[in-house]
Amino acid sequence: MNRRRVSWLLGCGLVALAGCATPPRPADGAGDNGPWSGRLALQVKDQASQSFAAMFELRGTAESGELTLTSPLGGTLAVLAWAPGSATLRSNGRTRSFPSVEALVTQATGAAIPVAALFDWLRGRNTPVPGWRANLSQLAEGRISAVRHEPQPEADLRVALDR
Repeated sequence: MNRRRVSWLLGCGLVALAGCATPPRPADGAGDNGPWSGRLALQVKDQASQSFAAMFELRGTAESGELTLTSPLGGTLAVLAWAPGSATLRSNGRTRSFPSVEALVTQATGAAIPVAALFDWLRGRNTPVPGWRANLSQLAEGRISAVRHEPQPEADLRVALDR
C-alpha cells in the first residue's frame, strides 16, 4: 500500500476519533465505552486539498480500543487497535506497530492529538483541545462537526451516527 493511502487511512481514522459523538449517556455511565458507529466525511485543507468518506465502528476507551473503517460497500479499509504500550494498524493484509495510540496519531497527522479529550467528545463533554473547535450542538441528533486549525493542515470533519 502506498504511503499516501496509509497516511490517509490513519488520518481519517484518527480524525474520526476526534469527531465522533453520541447522544448523552445515562448518568450512571452505562454505555460509556460505545460502541459508536456511523459515517464520517473529512476534508483536509493542505496544498492538494483532499476529501474522504468512510463508515466507522469504534469500541473502547482512550486507553484501549479498536476503530474499524469500512467502505460504503462494506469492505474493511483499515483496523486501528490500541492498548497500554502498543497500537497497530491493519490494512491490505499488512500490520504496522506503534508504541502507543499517541505515536500512531502523531505518525498519521504529524501532530500529537489528545486522545482522552476525543473520547470525552464521544461522551458529550466538550473538553477544550488546543487547535481544535468541536461543535456538539447537534449531538442529540447524532451529528457533530470538528475543525482543526492547528497544527496545519486544517481539517474539517463531519460525523453522522447510526441510530
